[in-house]
Amino acid sequence: MTHTWQIITVVDAARARIATARLAADLGVSVVDRTRLVTALTEQLRQCLTKGGAWRLALGTTPPSRGEKQARLWVTVRPDPDERPQEEPTWQAQVPAPERGGRADTVAVRASPPALAEALFSADDDTARVLDALTEQEALVAFHREELHQTNQGVLALHAELDAAGQAQRELFAAERAARTEAEEARRRLTFLADASAALTASLNHGEIVRLLPELLTPTYARTADVWLLGDDEAEPSHAPRPAAAVLAARTGRPQYAAPQPGGLPGVDDRPPSALHPTRPLLCLPLSARQVPLGVITLTPPGDRWDPDDAVMLIELARRAAIAIDNAQRFEHSRDIAETLQRALLTELPATPGLQLAARYLPATHGLNIGGDWYDAFRQPDGSLIAVIGDVTGHGLHAAVMMSQLRTALRAYAVDGGSPGRLLTRLHLFLHHLQPDLYATAVIARFRPGEPVLTWAAAGHPPPVLRTPDGRVHTLDAKPGAMLGVPVQQEIEDHTAPLPPGSTLALYTDGLVERRAYGIDPGIERLAEAMSTLAVPDRNGGLEGAADGVLEPMLRDSEGEDDVCLLLCHVDGEIAENAGTAGEAPVP
Repeated sequence: MTHTWQIITVVDAARARIATARLAADLGVSVVDRTRLVTALTEQLRQCLTKGGAWRLALGTTPPSRGEKQARLWVTVRPDPDERPQEEPTWQAQVPAPERGGRADTVAVRASPPALAEALFSADDDTARVLDALTEQEALVAFHREELHQTNQGVLALHAELDAAGQAQRELFAAERAARTEAEEARRRLTFLADASAALTASLNHGEIVRLLPELLTPTYARTADVWLLGDDEAEPSHAPRPAAAVLAARTGRPQYAAPQPGGLPGVDDRPPSALHPTRPLLCLPLSARQVPLGVITLTPPGDRWDPDDAVMLIELARRAAIAIDNAQRFEHSRDIAETLQRALLTELPATPGLQLAARYLPATHGLNIGGDWYDAFRQPDGSLIAVIGDVTGHGLHAAVMMSQLRTALRAYAVDGGSPGRLLTRLHLFLHHLQPDLYATAVIARFRPGEPVLTWAAAGHPPPVLRTPDGRVHTLDAKPGAMLGVPVQQEIEDHTAPLPPGSTLALYTDGLVERRAYGIDPGIERLAEAMSTLAVPDRNGGLEGAADGVLEPMLRDSEGEDDVCLLLCHVDGEIAENAGTAGEAPVP
């Protein structure tokens, strides 16, 4: 159903407006939509009246279209087609209409003033309802605004807490990284200190330690490193100029730092810059052991200055280096004393007609270079010559003293005569009663002038090796006696072997033939091979060269852990008619 009105005057416009409002109310249009529709229509009607002329307002409803549940109320305003038939509607609007139909009297509006006044007051009712709804909405908006404000405050507080937590976490991460870096630096310093200490203490040569120190420190912890040992004139003249800080460090035993600016290093005294090196900071660390100054190590920094923790580590390294140098110097002093004592205990070989003697003694390269290996050769009252070689168990001064006592006792017993076996038996009793916990091995050979027979006896010692004039080598391995000093009663037997002129006898200690890798028997075989290739000794010291010729191949694989002793005895004679086999030396 469609209703139309001709709008010419303001009364026509008011009637149309009132009819539209009533029909919208009758169709169940909501107060808000109705008010919006009526307000928009009023504005449009005001414009039409302003323009003047006749206008046609059409008002009606349309049924629900497909997909919609509600009908719609529509309104159009256009020029009156009777006057301007070609013009299109200038304005239109529509709103949902929940209720269908609408009473016919709804749109019948009288033009009397009472009717218009009543319609005006009815419009105010809609306005009041809208205002009430607006008030409710404003209250609801205010409530939500406050709720939103509280939420925003909570969000801001949460953001602040999250930011604070993030900052705290970042600080924790930074502290963790710093702690990890510090721990890594500490581990690096401790590792370097341990490795450097091991390298310094591995040597017992103080000169080698002094050379090693700068290599360890440069370039990581120092650009240059200079070691000054007090009283070491061989390394450097004592009158060489030294920085005042180094002299002060040696005198006071406290580390000194000489630079234009204070170093602030823990445990280090700050000093003015050195006159010798005014532009370079110097860190002078004393080398002291047993409260005795040994020297000073002077360092220049790898960069601008030292890290305080590095300085603490360098002070500790200097302390350990001083202990290593002190131990090396004390060892070298003891070694020199021991070697002097050892050489003093060795015998000058006697000159004997018809017999050449040559001896070699090589101390172990490890330890104090003093042990129990010994050799001796002397005449008996009957004119025979006793050659002996022995080995006291152990090393050090105790073994050397016992070796000296055994040598003296043997010479004393030999004055009474007696065979090699008898002499060894008496030495066995002597050592057993004198030192029950010390043992020795020995072999004694006796040479009689003009007698082509060798008499010998052994007590737990490697067997003698005899080279005859025909170039053959014999190992005299007849059953020996037990070691000297063992808690058993024994009579050591004598053994004999032919000794034609031109024969050479080798007496030796186990250091010459015994190796960890293959034992003693292969070593004896190598000695026999070396003896077989000897050149014929002559009376002009040829046996000395033969001794060196035996030692050279035997010591190629020596580890230097044991003393080596060798005694060669050569019986002079005319050169034999038949030379040795090919590759062998001529047989005398």
